[in-house]
Parts: sequence; structure tokens; C-alpha cells
Amino acid sequence: MTSQVSSPAEQAEPADQQSGRMPAGGQRAADGGKEVRRLDRVIIRFAGDSGDGMQLTGDRFTSETASFGNDLSTLPNFPAEIRAPAGTLPGVSSFQLHFADHDILTPGDAPNVLVAMNPAALKANLPDVPRGAEIIVNTDEFTKRPMAKVGYDQSPLEDGSLDGYQVHPVPLTTLTIEALKEFGLSRKEAERSKNMFALGLLSWMYHRPTESTEKFLRQKFAKKPQIAEANVAAFRAGWNFGETTEDFAVSYEVAPATTAFPTGTYRNISGNLALSYGLIAASRQADLPLFLGSYPITPASDILHELSKHKNFGVRSFQAEDEIAGIGAALGAAFGGSLAVTTTSGPGVALKSETIGLAVSLELPLLVIDIQRGGPSTGLPTKTEQADLLQAMYGRNGEAPVPIVAPKTPADCFDAALDAARIALTYRTPVFLLSDGYLANGSEPWRVPEVDELPDLRVRFATGPNHVLADGTEVFWPYKRDPETLARPWAVPGTPGLEHRIGGIEKQDGTGNISYDPANHDHMVRVRQAKVDGIAVPDVEVDDPTGDARTLVLGWGSTYGPITAAVRRVRAAGDRIAQAHLRHLNPFPANLGTVLEGYQKVVVPEMNLGQLATLLRARYLVDTRSFTQVRGLPFKAEQLATALKEAIDD
Repeated sequence: MTSQVSSPAEQAEPADQQSGRMPAGGQRAADGGKEVRRLDRVIIRFAGDSGDGMQLTGDRFTSETASFGNDLSTLPNFPAEIRAPAGTLPGVSSFQLHFADHDILTPGDAPNVLVAMNPAALKANLPDVPRGAEIIVNTDEFTKRPMAKVGYDQSPLEDGSLDGYQVHPVPLTTLTIEALKEFGLSRKEAERSKNMFALGLLSWMYHRPTESTEKFLRQKFAKKPQIAEANVAAFRAGWNFGETTEDFAVSYEVAPATTAFPTGTYRNISGNLALSYGLIAASRQADLPLFLGSYPITPASDILHELSKHKNFGVRSFQAEDEIAGIGAALGAAFGGSLAVTTTSGPGVALKSETIGLAVSLELPLLVIDIQRGGPSTGLPTKTEQADLLQAMYGRNGEAPVPIVAPKTPADCFDAALDAARIALTYRTPVFLLSDGYLANGSEPWRVPEVDELPDLRVRFATGPNHVLADGTEVFWPYKRDPETLARPWAVPGTPGLEHRIGGIEKQDGTGNISYDPANHDHMVRVRQAKVDGIAVPDVEVDDPTGDARTLVLGWGSTYGPITAAVRRVRAAGDRIAQAHLRHLNPFPANLGTVLEGYQKVVVPEMNLGQLATLLRARYLVDTRSFTQVRGLPFKAEQLATALKEAIDD
């Protein structure tokens, strides 16, 4: 889905907007119908059983919103089980969408509207819903047994516990079944369309486009036209219900974010999709075939799924029998002259560590994409975390340094993939790219770049001898290095005269022959470290509008959105604070030490127990202050703003 927007602008989220309040005021429809109230932002959360289609519902509402031109940010949240226990709290699946007529940064702290498909969804999500918010409840599910499953002795719809909210009781299941009578479906088949009824109702409430959803449904169920038309009918019935019922007296308008973006063509994109496109773009810009050797693992599997669709761009995707085979095949492809990639999450990185060390020794370009999730072990497969940083930095035997790149938003995953490829190809080294579940599954508008905006990543393969022996003989030395990058030559197997030895045993400098010489090993270890230390990365930029802030908040990866939203709140309240964000975690930007020394206090928010803070203390002897959480969820802006305010006042 693409849309055109124009006129660049930087609009902060005012403090009262971020708190979740809906601006008052509106107008009566010209024909005397229902009131239409204008809003600048809304946060909606769809919640139900993992089989209720909440992710699909949220995705479709997001697509409608993107095509309308709003800025948006999403937070899918679902169980790890394929089909979690129905009607239970662990089985609740939700999708939160924040959309606005201005620049926004996060999926929002608290929903203005909660759509609860059953008692479990209501109970699991009610603590996040502020008083005065709207709650749309599927009353058909509030019977004795479903309520007992989650500990409700009495119906919360009748005991007064929801008196502080604007509750809209809607028999979604009954209305859906009634709307689909003409299709001759069984009750169970008809019930499955209740999410489309809810989507239609919300689309009416917020004046969302509908054509794309109807087209999507007909395409999705093209082989089952009766099911397709039933879903379309349920969707339209939800829209008509909103239009005709007296319970919804007000609908809302959120204007397109025409001043939030530079002019261009935009589409809604998730982090994993942006990463996939970035890898394809990198291979085209490098004029190299792209090879993916991977094993399915949540939340990285979508990259494998997506890349498998693009054979027309020279992409070869190999679903291996395990993690070790996946990276082994990728490293073999790198040896053969491909842009090689392996994708995984934290548990898979542990299995791939030996081969990553081999790639360090062989000095071949290899992209290791780690979509981080909650751990340890299998941990929380569908929840987010930033706890693989130290594993990426040190999780190999011996001295095996690897560059590390971390995108900051879903759309930024595209640029981060290009950056990681640049480093790998230029310096002949494996590179870690650390995304996470929040970025992977979340989405936002992305400006589709022009081809001439992309970097030139072309490399030169070795074509002949590069060294002259004392007797005048010309030979090929596989470890004779570029004096600027310290990269060794990349020789494609089968090139006449360039035969050379590979393997994991230490190489002799220059020749690449096996060497157990102590002095040579010391030299090779230091050269490999110097190569990584010398990688060209941009200086870290500091946002300090007044120039006299005494507190710096420093983040990395997906904390960018919540940190930036929190900083806006702190500044709106009259406090001074500086902000910086790291994409490059190894090597650090050259000016980072100077930046840190320029502030009295440095606060480092992380979704781990302080891994970046530990590295900064060790490297720069700066007393950083960690602010951490490991709840499987991203930070909330208000939570961070409170912590930053306390740090400033301390």
C-alpha cells in the first residue's frame, strides 16, 4: 500500500497528547446525522483469543490507515503457541495501533479504544486502559463458563467495575451470524468472520478506507469465493452497524499526516520486511547473488519466507535442517562469491557461534541477522528483548571480533541492512545485525527510496597474483591485506592461479598456510582486531537544542522511539536533556568518548539488565546509569519520561 504525502516538518508530540487524552470538540454531520469529532491521534487495541484473527484485523486496519496517509506505529503481541488455550489469559492475542495527523514514534502507552472479543481479552488488557477510554465488548462471550476461566464470579459488564469507561456492549457473534445467514455457512464457520465485523465497525468509527480490505479478502480466499464474500459481508455489516446503531453516536476523523514526512512515495512496512528488502537492495548494489542459509525460528522466520519469493532478483534461499547447517551453507556461499546471509534469533546464535568464529578466521563477508527475543534458552519466543548484545560481542571462543549494527525503527531496518552489507563486503568480515521482535513485527510508514540514493557496494574479486617472491615469482597470497581496510583479497574458487588453503586452524600472515608460530598468532589476532576497530562509522550525533543540558540519554536499537517520545515530554515540561542513539555498537563511533565526557549524567535505557551500560563503563570509565526492563514488551514513553526526570533532578 503506497500513498503520497508532502511538506517536511518535525512535529513533537505535546505532553497532553502523549498521555492518551482525546481532544474534545467536533461537528454535527451536514445532513443532521451523527456527530463527527476531529482528533489528532488515536490508539486502538484489538484483543481476543489467538484464534480470533486479531493480528489479521490489526494488520488490515493498519493497511487502511497507511493508505489514508496517517503516521502510524504498531505493536503486535501474541502467544508463542500455534493455538493457545482458548478463553484463557495466556491465550490472549492483541494488536495495538497508534495513528496520528503528525509525526509519532511509538505504538502508544495506553489504548484510547479497546476491542475485547471475550472475558480473557478484557481482563488481560484492562489494566492498560485509562479511565474514560472506550471499550467495545463482544457480549456473546460473557457467559458463565468463559468468565469462570479467567476468574470472573460476576459479569464485569453488570457489576459496576467498568463504570469509569465508555462501554459499548455489542453482540458481535450474534450479529455476524445473522449477517451471514444467506451464505449457508455452519455456525462455526460464520463465527470466524466476527473479527471482520469488528474491523468494519472500527473502520466506520474512524473513517478508514474500505476498498483495499474488500480486495484483500477476495484475494486471500480466491479459492473459496463463498468464504471471501462472507467475510466481505461481515465487514460491511460491521460498517453499517456503526452507521445505524444509536450506541455509537459519534465517529472520529484523524486527518492525514501531510506535514510529517518529506515528499515521496510511502508504504507501510514491518521491520522484517524492510530488512528483507534491504538485503535484496544490497545484493543488487553489490552486483552479487544473495544467498540465505537459514533455519526457521521466531521472530526471524518472516525474512526467510519473504526472500524465498524473490528468485527473480537472484535470491537463493535455503531452509536448512538446523541452525548449524544454515550458517555453514551461507559461509560456503560467501566463499563462492555471494552476498551471504543467515537469519536467526538468540538460541540460534548460540548454535552458530563456532561457524561465526570460522568466518572471522577465514575473513569472509557474512551477515548474521539476529532478531532478538526474550531468553534465556527458548525463553519468550514471541516477546521482545535486547539481551543478545554481549553474546554478539563476545559469544565465541578465542579473540573473534565482529562488527555490530542495530536498526532503530522498523523502516530503519532497510538502511541498517545496507550498512551491514557495506561493512561486510568492504572489510571481509562477518557482521551482526541486531534487530528484535518489536521492530520485526511492528510497522510504520517508509519512504521508498530512489535507486540512485542507494550506496554503491560493488567489490573487486582477486583476478591474479598479488605478491612477488624474492626470486621474482608471482604468486597469490590470500592474506595480503589492503593497507587502508586491512581486508584480505576475495578470490572466487576456480579462478586459475588463485588456489589457496582455507580452514579454521590459524593462518600464516600473507600466505594463509597453517601456522602454530606464537608470534604469528599474536600478530593475526591483533590484525583482525585492528580491522574491526578501524571500520569507518559515522560520528554519533547529539540532539541538545539548548547546548547546556547536563544529562544525556543514550540508547541503541529499538529503544529509539520510546526514548525520543520521552525526551519530547521532558522538554515540553521545561527540563533540559540531550539525546543520542547508537547504530554502531562495534566499533563505537570515534567521538563517543568525547560525547560521554561532556555530560554530568548519562542514562542508558535498555531491554536487558544493562549490557550496553557495562560496555560503556569498561571502555570509557563513565558512570552510566542503567534503566532497564525485561518484560518482553517495549518501554512506555511515560515510564521513561519519569525516569529521566528523576535523573535530571537527582
